[in-house]
Amino acid sequence: MLGDDEAALIARAKTGDQYAFERLLGPAVRPASRLAFAMLRDTALAEDAFQESALRAWRRIGNLRPGARFQPWFLGIVANQCREVRRGRWWQVIRLPEIATTAALDATAAWLEGEDLRQALQTLPFDQRVAILLHFHLDMPLTDVALALDVSVAGVKTRINRALKRLRPAVTAAEAKADG
Repeated sequence: MLGDDEAALIARAKTGDQYAFERLLGPAVRPASRLAFAMLRDTALAEDAFQESALRAWRRIGNLRPGARFQPWFLGIVANQCREVRRGRWWQVIRLPEIATTAALDATAAWLEGEDLRQALQTLPFDQRVAILLHFHLDMPLTDVALALDVSVAGVKTRINRALKRLRPAVTAAEAKADG
């Protein structure tokens, strides 16, 4: 349910109040950044996708339906921007690996423990991958995921169930590797 404060900020942002828009955007920065990184797996691309999404949201704030919450709407914009980045021609360019520092290697070690699952996530169709990331990675309730993706809650549940069925072999393999 939309709070009075958020509704007032949305109304002010729709009239061009930049401060109101920034207040709406503030709580969405962390989850949107996490979503962009999880979708793109590249910090620079994720930052660019977030910035472009914020600009698009500012330009299209008038499209936010009356009574709709800002954050799920904005996360939908971020997800769509990530899809566009993945489809773009620069995504196909082979990148040279970055030179890692010792601190980066330590941080990477923890990240690599779940690499099998992350690779399996990348093989999912976009609609299933974004539903999984929004619900499990960002801990969004199913109703908010449905708002972000502009589908019904039943549609979100279907996407998540299909994704989990596809991910089951990767999870089983990761568990076997951990036990071994």
